[in-house]
Order: sequence, then C-alpha cells, then structure tokens
Amino acid sequence: MEDLPLYACEVLGSLKASYGDARLVERRVESIEVKNGAPHAVTSHLSRGIGVRVIYKGSWGFAATSSLTKRAVGKACREAVKIASAGRAARAERLELAPAEPLVAEYTTPFEEDPFEVPLEEKIGILMSADKALAVEPAVKVRRSTYEGFEERRIFASTEGAHIRQRIVQCGGGIMAVAVGNGDSQVRSWPHSFRGNFQSAGFEFVRGMDFTANAGPIASEAAALLTAPPLPEGERTVILEGGQLALQIHESVGHPTELDRVLGFEAGYAGTSFVSPEMLGSYRYGSDHVSITADATEPKGLGTFGYDDEGVPAQRVHLIRDGILEDLMTSRETAGVLSRQANGTMRADGWARMPIVRMTNINLLPGRWSFEDLLADTEDGLYMAVNRAWSIDDKRLNFQFGTEIAYEIKAGRLAKIYKNPSYTGITPSFWASCDAVCGRDDYVMWGTPNCGKGQPGQTARVGHGTAPARFRNVRVGVYQ
Repeated sequence: MEDLPLYACEVLGSLKASYGDARLVERRVESIEVKNGAPHAVTSHLSRGIGVRVIYKGSWGFAATSSLTKRAVGKACREAVKIASAGRAARAERLELAPAEPLVAEYTTPFEEDPFEVPLEEKIGILMSADKALAVEPAVKVRRSTYEGFEERRIFASTEGAHIRQRIVQCGGGIMAVAVGNGDSQVRSWPHSFRGNFQSAGFEFVRGMDFTANAGPIASEAAALLTAPPLPEGERTVILEGGQLALQIHESVGHPTELDRVLGFEAGYAGTSFVSPEMLGSYRYGSDHVSITADATEPKGLGTFGYDDEGVPAQRVHLIRDGILEDLMTSRETAGVLSRQANGTMRADGWARMPIVRMTNINLLPGRWSFEDLLADTEDGLYMAVNRAWSIDDKRLNFQFGTEIAYEIKAGRLAKIYKNPSYTGITPSFWASCDAVCGRDDYVMWGTPNCGKGQPGQTARVGHGTAPARFRNVRVGVYQ
C-alpha cells in the first residue's frame, strides 16, 4: 500500500503527463464532548485514500480513490488525465510550475505522549472534572467540555522524483459556560472559543492546560456578564487578547495574502483580496510595530509540517515586515506567475481534495512590552477577549468582530466589564493604529482547526502565534 504513490507516478509517466504527483493520506480523528455532567458525544473517524494530480496538455486534472489497489490507482490516474485533457479547452494559457527540487525525506511533528494511546476513560475524566467545576455557578445552565486528537500520515511522490513521508500529531480542547438570567444569556469560553485551543503536540499539551483550575473563573464571568452593561459606542484605545488577535490576523492578514485569492483563482468562497502583486515591497499594511510571518516551521503550530502537498519544504516567510507588505503565500503554479519560488503553502484537506494555497502559521512577531506594563501605560481603554462573532467582506477590508467580554482599563488597571462588546475597522487603517505589541513571555500559539476555503469546500488546520497588542482610536460598541 505504501508504494502506491510511486506506482501512480509510474502510470502517469506512461500516460505522457508532463507532471504528476500522488498523495496517500491516512487521517484519524477522535472527538469527545461532555455536556451538563455526562458524555454527550464520543466519535472516532478513520479515513484513508490516495489523490492523483496531473498536468496534461497544459491543464490540471485530479482524481482520487479510497480503494488502495494498483488497479484502482491506475484507474484514478487515467481519470485525472482525461479530466486534464477536457479542461484544456477552457484554459487560455498553458500551465507552468515554478521549479522545485524533488526531495526524498521524512518528517514527524515532535510529541511526548501519543494522544491515541491515552485511555478513553482518562480523557473523559478530565472533561468531567472540568464540568463539575463549571457547575458550581448556579447561573450556568449549559456546560460543555471538549477534546480532540488528530493524526495524519502522508506519503507524497511526484514524477519529478520526490518521495516524502510525514506524520502529523495534534490535540487540544477547551471548556464553555453559558449563563442564563435577567432575560439574557452570556457565554464564556476558555482558553478560546470554538472548542478551545489546539497544538501540534502530544497529550502532554492537554494535561498542561488544566481545564479544571480554569473552569471556576470562567463560570463566574459568564454569570457576571448577565448584569453587566453593554459596551457604549465610541472611539477607544483597545488592547486585544491573544486569542482574539489570532482571529483578527487570520481574517485580515492571512486570507488576503494568499496569492490564489490575489490573482482571482479563488473567488467563490468569500474569496479575492484587496492586495495586488504591485503592492509588494512598498505598500504600508500596518504600523512599524507590525511584522507578520507565515511560518510552517514554528514549534507546536497547527500549520506546522515538514513539506507541503507539492513536496516544497516548510518555510518562514515575512508577509509584513515593519508594516510593509513583503511577500505572499504561493503554490508552484501561482509563484510562477510572479516569477518567484514557491514558499511551501500548498495543502489539501485529506486525500480526496486537490491542494490549494493555505495559511500555515500566520504569526505577529513579539514586541518588547510585558502585558502588565502595557496595561500600566494605558490610561483609558478597553481589553477585549475571546471571539464571539465576526464578519468581513470578500476583499478582506471592512470588518466587525464581537468578543465575549470587554474589560475597561482605567489608570492602567482592569476595571468593570461590558457584555456584547464589538469593534469595527478597515484592515490597513486598523493595523496602522497598532502602537504596541507584547513580548515573548506573553506569546501563545493558537490553533484553528476549521479554516474554510475553496469549492468544493476544504477545511485546513492553521496556527497563529500572538501576544496581546494595543490599537488606538478603534470604533467600538457598534451593533448594526
């Protein structure tokens, strides 16, 4: 079975394809949810198959199969060539790939404790303990604790001679409390919304999170939000908590710097971008405090790997340096349009999808502030934490984000809380207003396991390294 990608490349060569590659992918996912004192869902999913991609007569073709036999793989190769041949009529120009060295290599994400070797009873016990701690607050009517383990094994081969094996191991989870009262409901999540935080690591990451110790404060804040005032509309200085900043980076920097969106290749799923290739090297995307990388080599990131799904090595690329747009995320095809080298950001959602340009770990580089010093330096402002809702246009310019909670900052200290807070802005103006970023001690790798893109839709696992950052003159409290 493991030799099937090499066999596929032999078949594609015999079919006179100018380029071909094959990816054998086995993916395993385990999910657990405890809700209101009892296991609510325990699921285990295993998927295995091979996808074949080909350039024939200057056009792409792709086919896939879950039948891992030479006969089925040969059939998929012939189907991919037929699709490429048919697609040639709709393509104005011949497809060219930027050169890439064909590598023979292996890679495994570092981990200490295999999450799939930990007994199910122990995982459920951790979630049940957190649930019990959430239940101490009477106003909390819905309690949810979640866990997910993820493993993917990939074997990639190309007609150019590449042959790469990889194993990716990830896990994480989180807790959520919904308080109800006074005709209202409020939610607080930890350490992040949308099922928590995830990293490329073993079960030692989950043990270190300590769900139970953090459950009580989260439940208390959910209850307190029921009687908190809504955030008044106005312009304020805002410090964004790292998890919220991760989503801000994802939506207003990550997606608009994917070159397929910039070139109009990806437009159907909230696609396109306000960025153009002519901006590279001169466009001011943010203030001098803003330096952002796409870094697939970052330890523990969900977007960390050894080689992308074209066999290009993982890289650290400066998208924005000192506020200036410097680079974009590319595939071999899109990099060729700009006469550049591909920078290793092509990935597919499993074996049944064709790779597309995807974020890796999009990180805001740490500054020099400690969080305590940044608060002390802020005379009047807001600290906004944990995303609740967001909206951004398909050019990635105009956005509005809602968070679960906002804390007023008065004379350098956190004061009263507000419920249903929101803020809005325009991407380059917002990043231009950044005047401080916290340092390495406050830097956290946040994992987003559900980034959607493409049609048919694909889900990617991406990461964002952030520390809290401050923004001036931000419009807040907008509810329409």
